[in-house]
Amino acid sequence: MSKLRPALMELVDFVHRLYGEQGAVPLHSPVFWGNEKQYLCDCIDTTFVSSVGAYVDRFEAMICELTGAGYAIATVNGTAALHVALRLAGVQPDDLVVTQPLTFVATCNAISYLGASPAFVDVDSQTLGMSAVALEAWLLEHAERRVQGTFHKSLNRRIAAVVPMHSFGLMCDIEALLRVCDSWQLQLVEDAAEALGSRSQGRHAGTFGQLGAFSFNGNKIITCGGGGCIVTDDEVLARRAKHLTTTGKLPHAWHFYHDEVAFNYRMPNINAALGCAQLEQLTSLLADKQATASAYQSFGMAHGLNFVPARPGTESNYWLNTLLLDSLSERDAFLHYANQQGVQARPAWRLMNELPAFITAPSGPLPVANDLAQRLVNLPSGVRGLD
Repeated sequence: MSKLRPALMELVDFVHRLYGEQGAVPLHSPVFWGNEKQYLCDCIDTTFVSSVGAYVDRFEAMICELTGAGYAIATVNGTAALHVALRLAGVQPDDLVVTQPLTFVATCNAISYLGASPAFVDVDSQTLGMSAVALEAWLLEHAERRVQGTFHKSLNRRIAAVVPMHSFGLMCDIEALLRVCDSWQLQLVEDAAEALGSRSQGRHAGTFGQLGAFSFNGNKIITCGGGGCIVTDDEVLARRAKHLTTTGKLPHAWHFYHDEVAFNYRMPNINAALGCAQLEQLTSLLADKQATASAYQSFGMAHGLNFVPARPGTESNYWLNTLLLDSLSERDAFLHYANQQGVQARPAWRLMNELPAFITAPSGPLPVANDLAQRLVNLPSGVRGLD
């Protein structure tokens, strides 16, 4: 076990002071300081606790207002949202979907649900999200345009879509990625699971591609308990998303007729009620988390530690604050020490190309992702209640 730099031991003490906790400091916990109980009791009192109810419609309208998207379709979780978004984007069995190896497994699971396979390109060291340079290089080496679409030359498989993920709430260079996708006539579907409240050039995450997907799991900046959402500006796609997520049932006062195999993915009203109360507080939650990020970055500058900031021209929700250490051994030593002291620091996810389900997937060179995975640590980033 490597000996820790004094600055890293001081950082653990700083986290305790930052959160006013001498005991355990969780990575990210939900807070319920608004109308959550009132809205949940309303659901119980009216008996509208399942997938029909006014809070679902209200939640979708609030997401549209926040993001600027034309339409929002609430789902049971973020994986379901991404699964349906990819289907709407035209992903079919045996297709390839280009994504990044530094992501949560749900990204690749959603691709696999459609019988498609992920193909991995490297991430950018500044944004921790997909690199537009790496994407373009991989396409130039492996792809060709045909009448039927863009294909992997040697595998003879269609490349159906590109799925960048905004890692830890940091905006990737989505504008550059969109230019590459447009030049290759590829659909861009944003995995914005972690990026509610994040923006680039004033535009909200999830709204750059034709479709975007969010998550409202218990560890996100706002939560519905579980929950997700698809956003789009395309009315036809929005209607199709609503149909697919509600078991393919045709509207009727009493008849049950389902015109295709679809999904029971609609968000329950009781989850949407929780989400509405959480969204009412989002502005203050974002300000609180920005203050925490600023405190970490100030500490880092004073002690020679490298916290990852938002890219210029972007705003991050700083869902998780990310520290880059010098080596794998230092990372592991810090994780051991921090958790021993009650600070719930966590490493990055295991890279997707190293997991058994995806180890044979096509991949470009991944030097940045491999480096980051060995040095990256996320620190407690929950709301502190500064108001």
